Amino acid sequence: MTDQALWRPTRRRLADTLLSALAPVAACGLALGGLSMWTTYGNAGTPARIAVTESRVLLPYGDNRDTAAFFRITNSGGSADRLLKVTSTEADGKLTLSRHRMTGGNSASAQTVAAVSVPAGDSLAMSPNSLDVTVPAKAGWQSGDLVAFTLYFERSGAVKTLAVVVRAGQEGT
Repeated sequence: MTDQALWRPTRRRLADTLLSALAPVAACGLALGGLSMWTTYGNAGTPARIAVTESRVLLPYGDNRDTAAFFRITNSGGSADRLLKVTSTEADGKLTLSRHRMTGGNSASAQTVAAVSVPAGDSLAMSPNSLDVTVPAKAGWQSGDLVAFTLYFERSGAVKTLAVVVRAGQEGT
């Protein structure tokens, strides 16, 4: 037998070991409990859920082929999303998002917009006085025609909709 004594745990060593293991276990339990409560009360941020309604496009007037399209975009999800672009195979060129602002002297100016935020649990209503989509119309559109559009969102992807062609001043335009 050697002079070294067998290692035996003492009460002090056992208490120190248990205390050092208890701190991370308690922190994980507290974090898990907090996250569970957060998700239980609906604050975990469900994905964006986009719906496009009230889609309409103005009938071009005179020789001008550029017109505007308007959509109501509703996000019933728990996370914000962004409208990145709008396309239509039935348009005669590239569509652009535009924001209209009133300037002095009863005139307005349009600015091209790269993207538009759609907040969680909210809706965005496009109108001639705010945001719209500039559309180079094809010849032959008539009031009542349906035009297919695809709206592309950062998180929700592509959403297809049909817009009815209306005369300016008709149906809330």
